[in-house]
Amino acid sequence: MAAEKGNCRARRRRRLSSVPLRKAAAAMVPFYRAIASSERYARRWSKAIARPDLVRLEELLKLVSPAAAKQGLGTNGIGYFISFPVGDSIALLTNGITIPPGTVQFTFQTRVHRSLARAVLPFYRKLAASRSYAAALAKAIRLGDKRAVNSMVRSIVPTPALRSVTIQDMGLALLFQYSFSRYPYRNLLVYEMG
Repeated sequence: MAAEKGNCRARRRRRLSSVPLRKAAAAMVPFYRAIASSERYARRWSKAIARPDLVRLEELLKLVSPAAAKQGLGTNGIGYFISFPVGDSIALLTNGITIPPGTVQFTFQTRVHRSLARAVLPFYRKLAASRSYAAALAKAIRLGDKRAVNSMVRSIVPTPALRSVTIQDMGLALLFQYSFSRYPYRNLLVYEMG
């Protein structure tokens, strides 16, 4: 009986819900707004990624989003990842933007990042502000409903640069390709077990 309860709790922890989606989105909105609106800030961020300079990234993140800066931050020289704890579990909800691994090294284009931030900002605002939208998106992801997820994201991110919306690791992967860049970029919002 106790083992069954423990397994049930573990399964519940692995289920993506609207609460962590909304919290992560709310913390990321000021950051995406800063990238979209300030070329200087975005250039400094890109430079720190390409080095990679995690200390500098943390300093820059604290300037615009103290809530996001309190989370786990990582970089791989071609992108960044900010991981938010999910309740009291060992799970994380990770948000970030990266060039797909194996494409290039130590490159992160400011112009692409700014364009991408402008494109996803309405999506993160909606996710943070609307309990019903976040709940519907979380449910569609849990059910693996690709059509619903695609429709929900594209209704708010209508840019032709958004090439695909996929369910990945109990979360989302949005693939962008801009005509002025040879590299695709992915905006990730994925649920990971620690």
